[in-house]
Amino acid sequence: MSEKDTISIQLVREALLQSCEPGAATDEVLHKVGIDPALLASSDARVAASAYARLWRLLARRGDDEFFGMDPRKLKSGSLEFLCRCAMVQPSLAAGLTTGLSFLSLMLERMPAELVHQQSLAEIVLLEDGHEPRRAFTYFTYWMIVHGVACWLAGRRIPILAIELRCAQPDFCHDYQVMFSENLRFDRPRTRMIFSADCLGLPIKRSLEELRRFLAHAPANILVKYRDPQSLASRIKQDLRHLPAEQWPETEVLAQSLCMSASTLRRRLAEEGQTYQGLKDSVRKELAIAWLAEPAISFADIAARLGFADTSSFYKAFRKWSGSNPGHYRSLILNESP
Repeated sequence: MSEKDTISIQLVREALLQSCEPGAATDEVLHKVGIDPALLASSDARVAASAYARLWRLLARRGDDEFFGMDPRKLKSGSLEFLCRCAMVQPSLAAGLTTGLSFLSLMLERMPAELVHQQSLAEIVLLEDGHEPRRAFTYFTYWMIVHGVACWLAGRRIPILAIELRCAQPDFCHDYQVMFSENLRFDRPRTRMIFSADCLGLPIKRSLEELRRFLAHAPANILVKYRDPQSLASRIKQDLRHLPAEQWPETEVLAQSLCMSASTLRRRLAEEGQTYQGLKDSVRKELAIAWLAEPAISFADIAARLGFADTSSFYKAFRKWSGSNPGHYRSLILNESP
């Protein structure tokens, strides 16, 4: 089983925290969904995404709450279906997201949200009105629902440029980075998800039969299908992150280091829907986004670090990656006003 198909036991603990009594009750629930309770004692254990999805559904049925009891109001069973039904009849992703966020804002007392369009960037902002920050798991469960439904409505992954959260960084972040974005920022003035506004115009063309299939496999399909690609592509990206851009290997050298031919490398990446150039661009984008959040790093420095010949080349590439120019992205991300 690949890591893409598994979930950290930490997320199982988080799901149980407010929705299940500890001890025998917890053991009973875990046995029912095929998770060994002994795994709770190991911080490194992982469980099948399908088992985690069964846990989600079981806890939702038992508590009549699809949000694990993490809001004063229940997100009653059937809420995800109703959200999808309302959103899928809208003409565009922008309208579908607005409808879905309005529904969730009515259902959840402390998670009102709005969609904000800022030139070439869009953001979904949680309006928390001075409440204490929530648990990281609470925020990420909300983002999983919103982002998962948005991807399903659009029929493709919606790339996330950044997620900012008011809460402190939890002890584990890897699964959240895989599900959403490498660029997670904690202890921020507000909680928001930032993505390219180009996605807002995507048409919604979903049928009732497609909705039935989507709900039959939720949330496992949300947890796995719309993640960033894993396996070989993930290994290569991880290696690239730890090397200066000028030291990134050519295709033939990379293939040799992986004990395969260049043609095999291209074929393996193609099977994952990837290319080596695409992976390099993806890592450059991740690094650029992280460095743009640091005002002390100039655009020229970022361009040089990423291996671009000049700042102009970096500007063109960033706009291609994100739909925004670096200056506009930096001004948005550094806007600290709540």
